[in-house]
Amino acid sequence: MKLLRVGTAGAERPALLDAEGVLRDLSAIVPDIDGELLADEAALGRIREAAEAADLPELDATGLRVGPPLARIGKIVCIGLNYHDHARETGAEPPAEPVIFFKAADTVVGPYDTVLVPRGSNKTDWEVELAVVIGRTARYVESREDALTHVAGYAVSHDVSEREFQLERGGTWDKGKNCETFNPLGPWLVTADEVPDPQKLGLRLWVNGELKQDGTTAEQIFSVSEVVRYVSQFMTLYPGDVINTGTPAGVALGEPDPKPFLKTGDVVELEIEGLGRQRQEFGQA
Repeated sequence: MKLLRVGTAGAERPALLDAEGVLRDLSAIVPDIDGELLADEAALGRIREAAEAADLPELDATGLRVGPPLARIGKIVCIGLNYHDHARETGAEPPAEPVIFFKAADTVVGPYDTVLVPRGSNKTDWEVELAVVIGRTARYVESREDALTHVAGYAVSHDVSEREFQLERGGTWDKGKNCETFNPLGPWLVTADEVPDPQKLGLRLWVNGELKQDGTTAEQIFSVSEVVRYVSQFMTLYPGDVINTGTPAGVALGEPDPKPFLKTGDVVELEIEGLGRQRQEFGQA
């Protein structure tokens, strides 16, 4: 299923995109798309039955904002330097273990919302990423095979980054990762049954129409299953938590000087095979 949330910010309603591409209202069946829903097999079953019976009212998508596909996100765990080609382009050694940092849930915006270049920023960068959405509590998961049973679904994530804040201002990476609007998510949460192999997904990103990133999750240093297993050794993952699994080559940081960092008025488009497409215009904070 392709689950999403539509409406004005803070007042989104749950919806479903059916097999014919028609937007359907879920608000009579479930109150929202969140961790509580993803952990409730009975509720998910009711959605599937209604979708199969073509018993859901149609929504007019004209002018309707698409919000983040997941409400009340618990935590966003991010994996840095997780693609062989991205490590090469930045001159970094591939890590021996996954590099973990966090984004605050309040960085999440809709897939077509404006993204703000922070005040004082000269090095705002783009990163298309596969987001993993947890649907079952993961604590000390023992095997990679078991790890994927804890995944509810997948989404497109834009891990916007400010490289000066991240790398040149001391401390951890968090200052360059948690600026306002720095994590567009969606348009859909695609349930795991529609993604038989998360290591076979193409990822692409364009800036002002120019293709910048054209990669595949096959290049991940640590697979989705290994990332979920590994992270669960250090923290408990709950339904509604999100893992951003890293970006392939093609970021501004990896280009020759002068690096083409983002500025007000730039337009970024990004997509992951089967998971939908985003578009953001950049404004000024």
